[in-house]
Amino acid sequence: MKDLKNKTEIVFEVNALSKLKEIEDKKILIMTDSFIAKSVLMKELLKNINSSNKVIIYDKVMPDPSLEIVGQSLALYIKEDIDIIVGFGGGSSIDSAKGVIYFASEVSHKNIYFIAIPTTSGTGSEVTSVAVLKDNDAQVKHLLQSDDMLPDLAILDPCLVKELPKKIIANTGIDVLTHAIEAYVGKNRSSYSDALSEKAGELVVKYLYRSYNNIRDVEAKEEMHLASMMAGKSFEMAGLGINHAIAHQLGAEFHIPHGLCNGLLLTSVIDFNSRKKNIEKRYANYARKIGITKAKEDTEAVNNLKTFIKSLQGIMEMPKSLSECNVSKDKLLKAKDKLAENALKDNCMKSAPMSIDIKATKEIIEKIY
Repeated sequence: MKDLKNKTEIVFEVNALSKLKEIEDKKILIMTDSFIAKSVLMKELLKNINSSNKVIIYDKVMPDPSLEIVGQSLALYIKEDIDIIVGFGGGSSIDSAKGVIYFASEVSHKNIYFIAIPTTSGTGSEVTSVAVLKDNDAQVKHLLQSDDMLPDLAILDPCLVKELPKKIIANTGIDVLTHAIEAYVGKNRSSYSDALSEKAGELVVKYLYRSYNNIRDVEAKEEMHLASMMAGKSFEMAGLGINHAIAHQLGAEFHIPHGLCNGLLLTSVIDFNSRKKNIEKRYANYARKIGITKAKEDTEAVNNLKTFIKSLQGIMEMPKSLSECNVSKDKLLKAKDKLAENALKDNCMKSAPMSIDIKATKEIIEKIY
C-alpha cells in the first residue's frame, strides 16, 4: 500500500525563520552542535524566538550522532518538561532530535512539537521519518523509523546556508543526488516519488556547482535547499538501497562524512543494479529526465549519468576513493567482512531494487578503494 504522509508544514523563503515568532509560552529544547551554538546562525535563530518562551540549548551534537548523545538529551527533555524540540543544524542535529522523540514515547505520553531547521542542503532529514544513530561500542550505524519522528514544521531559510564551506556543499549536494537516484530506482517508488526525484535531480544539475563555486549565489543556495527537501520526500516514500546501506557502515567505521561515502559508492552501485535491464532502463530514463543526456540507447545513457557524476565530483575536488580518504588497505581488509555483514542488515536494503549477497557487497567495498 502506498502511503503519502503530509504531516510536515514546510516554510521556505528568505526570512522563513520569522515563523518562529508565532510560538509563545513554551519550553523549547534546541539541539545543535558546539560550532553552530556559538555562531551567528544561533543568534539569528534566537532573535526570532519570543521572549515569553524558555529556551534550553543542547550543543553537544557530533557528526555521526550517537545513542549516548540521545540519552543525554532525553534526560534534559524529561528534566525540563520540554514542549517543543528544535533540530537546528545539519543532518546530525536533526537526527539527534529525532532520536529523543523516538525514545521519549517510552517514558512520556506528552505530545512533542518537532521543528527541523537545516543549515545544510543535503540530508532531507527535515521531511523524513527516519534517523541514523551510531552505536559507538559496536561501531555500527542503525537506521530508526517512526512516524513520530516526522517533523511538524520544517523551516528552509537560504540565509542559513549562504556561508557553508565548499567541502560541505559538495558532500551534501552529492547526498541529494544519491537520495534522488536511489529513490527513483527503489522498490517502493511511485509516479509521485519519481516526480520529486526528477525535479531534485534537475536542480542539482543546474545549481549544485553554482552553489559550490559562488558563495554569494543566493538563488543557487535556495534551489539546492529545495532540492534536498524534495529528494528527502521522495526517499521517505520510495526508500533507499544498497548505496546508503553500505555508506552508513563506511561512515561509522572510518569517520567519513555521509555524503562523501555516498559519492564514493554511487557509480559502483549503479553498475551493480544495472545488471538487471529494467533497472538499467530506470537509470537511463533518469539521466534523460534531468537533462544529462539525449542518448536513446540505455547503456549509453547510464554511462553518461556515471560520467556526469564523476565529472561533478572532480570539479568539486571530492576524494574519488577510500585511499584518498586516508583509509589504509590493511584497515579496510580487517573491517571488510564486518562492513558487509552490517550493510546487509541495514534497513535501507529492504527497498533496494536488487538483492545482494555478502560476496557482491564486499566486491563493491573493495572496488572503491
